Amino acid sequence: MLDVGKWPIFSLCSEEELQLIRQACVFGSAGNEVLYATVNDEIFVLGTNCCGCLGLGDVQSTIEPRRLDSLSGKKIACLSYGSGPHIVLATTEGEVFTWGHNAYSQLGNGTTNHGLVPCHISTNLSNKQVIEVACGSYHSLVLTSDGEVFAWGYNNSGQVGSGSTANQPIPRRVTGCLQNKVVVNIACGQMCSMAVVDTGEVYVWGYNGNGQLGLGSSGNQPTPCRIAALQGIRVQRVACGYAHTLVLTDEGQVYAWGANSYGQLGTGNKSNQSYPTPVVVEKDRIIEIAACHSAHTSAARTQGGHVYMWGQCRGQSVVLPHLTHFSCTDDVFACFASPAVTWRLLSVEPDDHLTVAESLKREFDNPDTADLTFLVDGKYIYAHKVLLKIRCEHFRSSLEGNEDDIVEMSEFSYPVYRAFLEYLYTDSISLSPEEAVGLLDLATFYRENRLKKLCQQTIKQGICEENAIALLSAAVKYDAQDLEEFCFRFCINHLTVVTQTSGFAEMDHDLLKNFISKASRVGAFKN
Repeated sequence: MLDVGKWPIFSLCSEEELQLIRQACVFGSAGNEVLYATVNDEIFVLGTNCCGCLGLGDVQSTIEPRRLDSLSGKKIACLSYGSGPHIVLATTEGEVFTWGHNAYSQLGNGTTNHGLVPCHISTNLSNKQVIEVACGSYHSLVLTSDGEVFAWGYNNSGQVGSGSTANQPIPRRVTGCLQNKVVVNIACGQMCSMAVVDTGEVYVWGYNGNGQLGLGSSGNQPTPCRIAALQGIRVQRVACGYAHTLVLTDEGQVYAWGANSYGQLGTGNKSNQSYPTPVVVEKDRIIEIAACHSAHTSAARTQGGHVYMWGQCRGQSVVLPHLTHFSCTDDVFACFASPAVTWRLLSVEPDDHLTVAESLKREFDNPDTADLTFLVDGKYIYAHKVLLKIRCEHFRSSLEGNEDDIVEMSEFSYPVYRAFLEYLYTDSISLSPEEAVGLLDLATFYRENRLKKLCQQTIKQGICEENAIALLSAAVKYDAQDLEEFCFRFCINHLTVVTQTSGFAEMDHDLLKNFISKASRVGAFKN
């Protein structure tokens, strides 16, 4: 569970109020504004209320949480904030609401009057479902479910992507190079904008004085432009700091570019970079990157759960990724960013009592309450017959009328079988991608389709050029069609390197034949 208490402003909330928080965002020039949603879908705000950014209809500060009645009952999907500050919020229904600072039309309501209450923005968005939002200092972006990007607000450097430098008072679709592209992720620096498309390419526009667009120059870009230096690299996510950019690739690699006066690029020096530069964290795969336009701080989390930070950290310039003791990247921004804001909308769970699911998790492998013991590779795993019969069709039949207290298993390894039993208690798996292949075998054998899907998701996180063929082979063997398609696409996208691996050289003849045939059909061998 995320500890919102790490943000000082939450010390103004009572313990009872904290226990009800489900989502939260800390923003403002000093981390002095808060918006949070409760488990009852009520929204509360707290802080200095600069430019009416709390949406209460006035500009009075409040040291106690006040309910934002105009949005209560709305479920928040995502939220972002600007420097004014202004707020852009999207609901789970895909609606967009904005309020706060509006001197540059960053609210998208056609005026330059500050918005004291949330305003529903529907111009050019009435038939669209917004799934992601991003704010720069004084401009705004939204991403729709059909992969379109709309922008508005301050445009002195082309950050709206309209081709001019005139401010944009209402949402306008960003076209140009993005016209026929499907965008899957957006982000904003102070005065620049980024978009990742479904093919893994990155498009950028806006201010480029520090090289934050990654184009190898420092000239501003008024329309979207593809980062050519990332050719052949498939990007999954992008994150922007004040004037620097991070991207995460499908292989778990991080690249950075832009301003580097605080070491926020993690390159070991403070020299700006106008081209994407690899960030060396450790051998473990990176699965999350974090930055926000109000800070010069960068963070990343590895597949193994390690959290690194670099850049401006409590007044220090950390020029290389530094291993922390945090469990999530959010804690880096609470404890070391200036100001102490959240880089994303937090999701928090109340911890007032154990749910049924949490109670069951605690009972897994508990010899004090178990009535059945599995012996696997000489090790014991303790379980409960009634739960196994409820959760698994295989056990429902195999344990019926079975009075044995100990069951020996030899078909699967101890880590795999333990992970399987733990899944029945927790509905999740905790295996490395390599071990998950064995669990995929078990899930196929026991016809556990949901477990099979979880295994495929875990295995995807561990794919690399060296093991891609082996994982493709496993996917075919266990009829994991989603994983098979994912591995095939990965192999095609990294074909030159994959075909030089030992896995490819040792590939089964029939699998190789099918692979070449399918690759040919998708044009992999075109000149």
